[in-house]
Amino acid sequence: MDKLLNMSTKELNRLEVMQRLSRKQMSQKEAGRILDLSVRQIKRVLKAYRERGTAGLVSKHRGRKANNRLPEEVKRRALNLLKTQYQGFGPTLAHEKLVEKENLKLSDESVRQLMIEEGLWKARKAKKETVHQLRERRACFGELIQIDGSPHDWFEGRAERCVLLVFIDDATGKLLQLLFVESESFFSYCRAVEGYFKHYGKPVAFYSDKNSIFRVNVPSVGAGEALTQFGRAMQDLDIELICANTPQAKGRVERIIQTLQDRLPKEMRLRGIHNHEAGNAYLPEFLQEFNQRFSEEPRSDVDLHRPLTAKEDLARILSWQEPRTLSKNLTLQFQKVVYQIQTERPTYALRNAQVTVCLNAQENILILYNGKSLPYTIYHQQAKQADIVPAKLLDLALQKPRLPTKPAPDHPWRQGFATPLSKPRNVTPAPAGDISILENR
Repeated sequence: MDKLLNMSTKELNRLEVMQRLSRKQMSQKEAGRILDLSVRQIKRVLKAYRERGTAGLVSKHRGRKANNRLPEEVKRRALNLLKTQYQGFGPTLAHEKLVEKENLKLSDESVRQLMIEEGLWKARKAKKETVHQLRERRACFGELIQIDGSPHDWFEGRAERCVLLVFIDDATGKLLQLLFVESESFFSYCRAVEGYFKHYGKPVAFYSDKNSIFRVNVPSVGAGEALTQFGRAMQDLDIELICANTPQAKGRVERIIQTLQDRLPKEMRLRGIHNHEAGNAYLPEFLQEFNQRFSEEPRSDVDLHRPLTAKEDLARILSWQEPRTLSKNLTLQFQKVVYQIQTERPTYALRNAQVTVCLNAQENILILYNGKSLPYTIYHQQAKQADIVPAKLLDLALQKPRLPTKPAPDHPWRQGFATPLSKPRNVTPAPAGDISILENR
């Protein structure tokens, strides 16, 4: 009785070619071109066909388990971790954690297939990419620093939404500064650049978007000569500020932010980080590990960062500065407050003098005249009026004030306290004129 054989299309094609070879209707070289095999492999297949017939062309692995299949114990443990500790992780990041933290031996494609089979990951169709002209990286470290802010739910609901400020070197792709702040503002960027300057020094240029923090976007203000407060501060520090015309122009920092939005929240979740202070404390560790994995070597070994000079007072430069003219009474108005200058000199000496009002992040006021501080008092403060809030800061302005936390069970407030009007309970009233009982209480 003839034996029934299961053959694939590839094996049927081999059968037809082997039959023609056996009848000497083609050469072994021609058979190799048709089956995409070398002459040596054609000889091996032809020998198997002559010895065992059609059965010699059937794969011996059919119906058997693969030798490199994933062990069931590894598969079971990986699935348990993917459904619990690493829930929501993508295949690439999940594979890194399974290999580094759990010491499991499996490939990233195995993790991807496991997640697809269990419905933990949905295979995505490749999008048709829009081709943009590539810009070559800068040659030197510190030559161009791309900066941007990303509002995102970085703590996955464990804390309020915030903004992550990101500084990345264009030449190496290295993260140089990360900082969680409430919103993108002048003082938040000043806080970030201050930490950056103290660690690396001054770069040649910053590359940003056209946010109003970096560029005056009101057409009626000058002819491109007006500076924002951040632009003025960078000019004082001899740092060029360049604004990109499109998001694609600063694509490196945009792509890094996408990677951070995927990786950073999950890393903080594994470490139980649930507030901005703990997040900022963890960022240097994350930054170092991230740079070891993704940064590149620059084409040049020259570091173009420059140290801060003794004359560059960061506390003054990174403050909000506005010019004012003193009145005949030596007063000036700034942010709806009238300030009175105090001086022992004749008043006419400072009339109509040009001064600079400096406001720092702690809302401390400093009035400078020829680089020297002038003493002052608050003469009058106007009533609070409606504030002008940019669109990006509207959510922050509408946030409800936090309610005070409930006192602990052992807080003195819960135990009660005595007052001059409180009357002691279950106490026999003293006879009239007898004060000994009251003194002994």
